[in-house]
Amino acid sequence: MYLKRIEKVRKNLTIFNADGMLVADGDNLKYLTGFLGGTGDGLLLIGTAEQKAALITDARYEEELRTSLPDGIDLLITRDYYGVAMLAAKRFKINNLGFEDTLPFKIFDVLDENFEGQDENSDIVPIPELVEWLRQVKSEDELVALRHSTQVAIQAYEKLLDQIEVGMTERQVANRLDQIIKDLGATSASFETIVASGYRGALPHGEATDKPLATGELVTIDFGYFVDGYTSDITRTFGIGTIDDGVKRAYQVVQEANQAAIHQIKAGTLAGDVDQAARNVIEAAEYGKYYTHATGHGVGLAIHEGPVLSTQAEERLEAGMLLTIEPGIYIPGAFGIRIEDDIIVTPSGVENLTEQLTTDLVIIDR
Repeated sequence: MYLKRIEKVRKNLTIFNADGMLVADGDNLKYLTGFLGGTGDGLLLIGTAEQKAALITDARYEEELRTSLPDGIDLLITRDYYGVAMLAAKRFKINNLGFEDTLPFKIFDVLDENFEGQDENSDIVPIPELVEWLRQVKSEDELVALRHSTQVAIQAYEKLLDQIEVGMTERQVANRLDQIIKDLGATSASFETIVASGYRGALPHGEATDKPLATGELVTIDFGYFVDGYTSDITRTFGIGTIDDGVKRAYQVVQEANQAAIHQIKAGTLAGDVDQAARNVIEAAEYGKYYTHATGHGVGLAIHEGPVLSTQAEERLEAGMLLTIEPGIYIPGAFGIRIEDDIIVTPSGVENLTEQLTTDLVIIDR
């Protein structure tokens, strides 16, 4: 599996006039080799001549990698990652070395000063999001992991709803959810769990505070957790006690926008058309100026992957992508609503991983 992924990288390097590539991003390293260190803990050097590849890291990971690293990838143990990478690049006869264009400038400077190709025309070449692009379409093994991650998150959220009470603080709710899902097997949250109640719901990324939950409020919870290396990203908004009819109507608009976007999805659809489908519903209800973000994004090894579902997005969806669909309405000083589902693109439509978690407005009255 990993060697096939590396081979896909090789086949695309000619587009950038490169005959080798240095990979440093932690998620990309994991995708290409199974390496569980993070960014800064190692490098992967991919050459095209004689199908060479080398994982460069230090002794902390040596014992594990000796038994888990696929045949065909050399293991080089050192603390001088970039120095050894430059020596290996010469051994691999790399003339134009590609690098992730997200590297810090100080690392670019190291490459610029120390890379020596095969002739006077050799150079280092920035490569924009090649591995990230390959990661957008998931293998069946990845989809199995993503389904499992999502189901664990759903189970945790359902347990949480049974424990919500008026007077709990947002922070207590977030901590309770974090504990429940870790007890169910998650390793960590993929972002700081968002709990935003009442007027704070108008903050799309409103991290939990000591504000208590109160009767008559909406509460938005946005959460994602890593299970077996892959994450989920789910949002639900529920009410406490009696909710104003106008707020209920706004909730219905978001629910309709969520469904309109999902119904737009299938392989070959423009990403921008999915965003527009949600936006049309919200704008028709005269809430357009209160919808302040894109409709969704990819999810996988990281919480935010491609593609982005924005109005201007021109990428076409492919079967095997996993997308969030998360329209929202945010009224400053009053309330916020967001409903987010995790969706697998199929040739003819979708597989909704969060379908069992109702999008109807749940009311808690205790």
